[in-house]
Amino acid sequence: MSSSLSRRDVLKKLSAFTGAAALPLSSWATNDAGEPIMLPDLKATPPPAKPVTVITCGAGNRGNVYGNFAAAYPDMLDIVGVAEPIAIRNERYATKHNIKAENRFKTWEDVFKKPKFADAIIITTPDDLHYGPCMKALEMGYDVLLEKPISPSEKECRDILAMAKKTGRIVAVCHVLRYAPYFVRLRELMHNGSIGNIISVQHLEPIEHTHMAHSFVRGNWHNSKQTTPIILAKSCHDLDILRWLIDKPSQQVHAFGSLDWFTAKNAPEGSTARCMDGCKVESTCPYSAMKHYYHERKRTYVFDLPEDKSKQGDYILDQLRTTNYGRCVYKMENDQPDHYIANLLFENNITASFSMEAFTSYEGRRTRVMGSMGDIVGDMSEFKITDFRTGEVRTWSQKSDGHGGGDWRLAANWVQAVAKQDASLLTSTIDASIESHLMGFAAEKSRLNKTVERVSL
Repeated sequence: MSSSLSRRDVLKKLSAFTGAAALPLSSWATNDAGEPIMLPDLKATPPPAKPVTVITCGAGNRGNVYGNFAAAYPDMLDIVGVAEPIAIRNERYATKHNIKAENRFKTWEDVFKKPKFADAIIITTPDDLHYGPCMKALEMGYDVLLEKPISPSEKECRDILAMAKKTGRIVAVCHVLRYAPYFVRLRELMHNGSIGNIISVQHLEPIEHTHMAHSFVRGNWHNSKQTTPIILAKSCHDLDILRWLIDKPSQQVHAFGSLDWFTAKNAPEGSTARCMDGCKVESTCPYSAMKHYYHERKRTYVFDLPEDKSKQGDYILDQLRTTNYGRCVYKMENDQPDHYIANLLFENNITASFSMEAFTSYEGRRTRVMGSMGDIVGDMSEFKITDFRTGEVRTWSQKSDGHGGGDWRLAANWVQAVAKQDASLLTSTIDASIESHLMGFAAEKSRLNKTVERVSL
């Protein structure tokens, strides 16, 4: 989602679709980038008696997803503080949410130097900065909305779980696919007898080739040792949704994958260190930074563009000259696999295969469920269910945003849980979400060591 939506803009866009304060399941709006926003079902998650007050640690892309929710639903969520070291992000976030100067901080550590002044903390910092603020927030009595992954470290994941149990605070992990209507309905059909017993599941995450280059070759997650292995950074959503759909404990995992294309040996003749350095193949390269960021203006949210659109072009060019986003994809210090397969065994001998693929022309997860009496084939916007007994084929379809409509539905659900102090209202508590992380750690160990690994809580 775009991070440039103001409170007024959000409400204006939403009112154009709803014409009323109550926003039903089927209501839609778009952000400034024209991307659809699926609105929460307020019948299921009604506004609390008073807004839940929160402090956001990390005012980047994900911080603004939940910030935009607060702007659209001020009767549900009120952002009263922000911690963000990048000055322009800090300023824009504070202005959008009318945050007092004394509640604006450069670092998450600064937040906790003050006595508790909100109900909860939203943690959308970089992956390796989840543990510190989460542990401190729990210690000081804050409830937490924690962006995935929980942490790049298995020990830290377990520590957070233990601290949540010790303090009795609510920790929701942003496994937003659990809240997407597509996956909610898919899970219902898997467990209501429509296809008999679940036998096996196949699940594909097509990253899309330019998305891969943006996030995992040039971007923040290009180096697994400095950030998080891709199986967690990108695909803990997928491991989590497999665990949730199947609804049985995972037992074993066997994984394969490697970095094969985005390496120096594949650099075309005539390529240069940066796309702007006179590269002879830039005009025909599918990964051209000039094409992607400057000409097509895709994923430019990473640049914190100036508000004046007449200055944005020159600003982008400067970023391409000075940051990793302008570098050749074959000459980066990246180590993330560009293809990854994990075979999983769940309780009751249910098998699942997961494939993460960089080299696709499309995004949007694909799932196939094989049951004893039928099967389901879907692509996150539509699925077909076939009944082997009758031969009947039914179709379910619904528009969706990038996370299937789960982002704002998670936010609404978390607000309700915090307001009522009832973690059972949540689908993605720390207790429910941690197993998928353990599956990811086991998969990465399997991939690196060429072993079959057990998954144990």
